[in-house]
This record gives sequence, structure tokens and C-alpha cells, in this order.
Amino acid sequence: MKSPLISSPQSAIRNPQSAIEKSITPTLLIATSNKGKVAEIATLLEGLDCRAIGLEDLPQVPPAVEETGTTFVENALIKADYYQRVSGLLTLADDSGLEVDALDGRPGVYSARYGGEGLSGAQQIALLLEEMKDTPEEKRTARFVCVVALVGAADETSGKRESAWRLDGAVVDSPVTPQIRQTFEGRCEGRIAIAPRGAGGFGYDPIFIDAELGRTFAELSPGEKSSRSHRGKALRAAIKYLEALLKG
Repeated sequence: MKSPLISSPQSAIRNPQSAIEKSITPTLLIATSNKGKVAEIATLLEGLDCRAIGLEDLPQVPPAVEETGTTFVENALIKADYYQRVSGLLTLADDSGLEVDALDGRPGVYSARYGGEGLSGAQQIALLLEEMKDTPEEKRTARFVCVVALVGAADETSGKRESAWRLDGAVVDSPVTPQIRQTFEGRCEGRIAIAPRGAGGFGYDPIFIDAELGRTFAELSPGEKSSRSHRGKALRAAIKYLEALLKG
């Protein structure tokens, strides 16, 4: 079980900005310890004036936050809000899962914990296929869903300034510091296979057949999966927004 939200998250990391090399390049915290995911997003950010880091790059990795939401949006925002608060950095977090129509949308937000804590990916697939053993082909529809949340202050990513009143009545030129709290969703429609196929990917990829390609995600090349996947679609939408923000 994930660690609960700590009561004073600011104590998790003390002065993180001072411990991270300062530069004119804005820093984007990718709220994951998965270095592969950080590298994937960093690649998508190429060409932007932005530096992507993961949780492992912080001076101290904060305790994990409990995902208590009942939707992908809620869980993505829970993670983004929390890690932005403890780091002070513009933060990107995501939540994703598999929705199976014949199972009334399960496993959904509980995809990673489907069947209980401790089950392997293969065991979760076996459990899902067992639940669907009597489901006919035309009713095996499903979709992967991903929501990416972007949270933070845009003060270090905007060169805009505006006039502001001081308490003594003087008018001063101050930087604009808009607050960011945006979500972006990506979906991929498909159906559940009768048995696992393919050696690539992870999680439920071996049993999710892409509706257009007719192959499971585990049978796709990394490039094909990135262009088709729910996470790829949500990330590209978030990065498009970030690109406009950085150029603002």
C-alpha cells in the first residue's frame, strides 16, 4: 500500500530549489521514479526551453502520496498537486488504466491494484481473462485511458510583466505569475484478446488489441505504440500546452 499523504509535505524536501542547479532554463518535474518514463517525456520536450527531471533527481525523494481518487483526473491531480507542493517546481503527473465494458468499466483507476496488492502483471491478466471467459467477441470492447495533470506557477516560464500596486501606494513593474492547474486526456479504443499476444510493452498490453491496427499493444513497436497509445496522446496535448506557455 502506498504511503499516506504526510501532514506537512513541505518538510519532505527542504529548499529543493537551492539544491537543484539553477539556470535560466525552466525545470519540469515528472512525478515518477520511472527513469524510462522521464526519458520518454524528455525526448518529447526536445526543442523546448525546458529541462525535465524525475523524482529521483530531487535532493530527497518525498514519500509517495495515496491515490484516493475515484477517477483518473482526481488521481492525476492528487499526485501533481502533492509533488508540486513539496518541490516548488512545475509538475507533471499522470494516472491511467484499462476500462473493460463487459466488466462495467473495471479495473479502471484500480488497474495497477487489480486483484489485490502483490499480483504480478501476468496474474492480473489471467484474472481478467478468467472473468471474461464467457464474453463473446462483440462484447469484449475496452479502452486505455490516461490523464496527465500539469500543476505549478508559471513565474519562471513567462517573461511577461504587469503594473502592480504596493502597500505604500506606489505602482511597480512586477512579473506575471499565473497559476497552472490543467489536465489532458488521451484514449485508445480496442478490445480484449482471448489470450495474451506479443512480447513487448507492459501491464495489460498483451491482451489489448488496438481497434484500428488489429494487433495488441505488446505486438507494436515502441514508435507505433507511442503514436497510438493513450499516454502518448495525453502527453502530446500537455506538451503542446507547455510549448505555448514557454513561448508566452
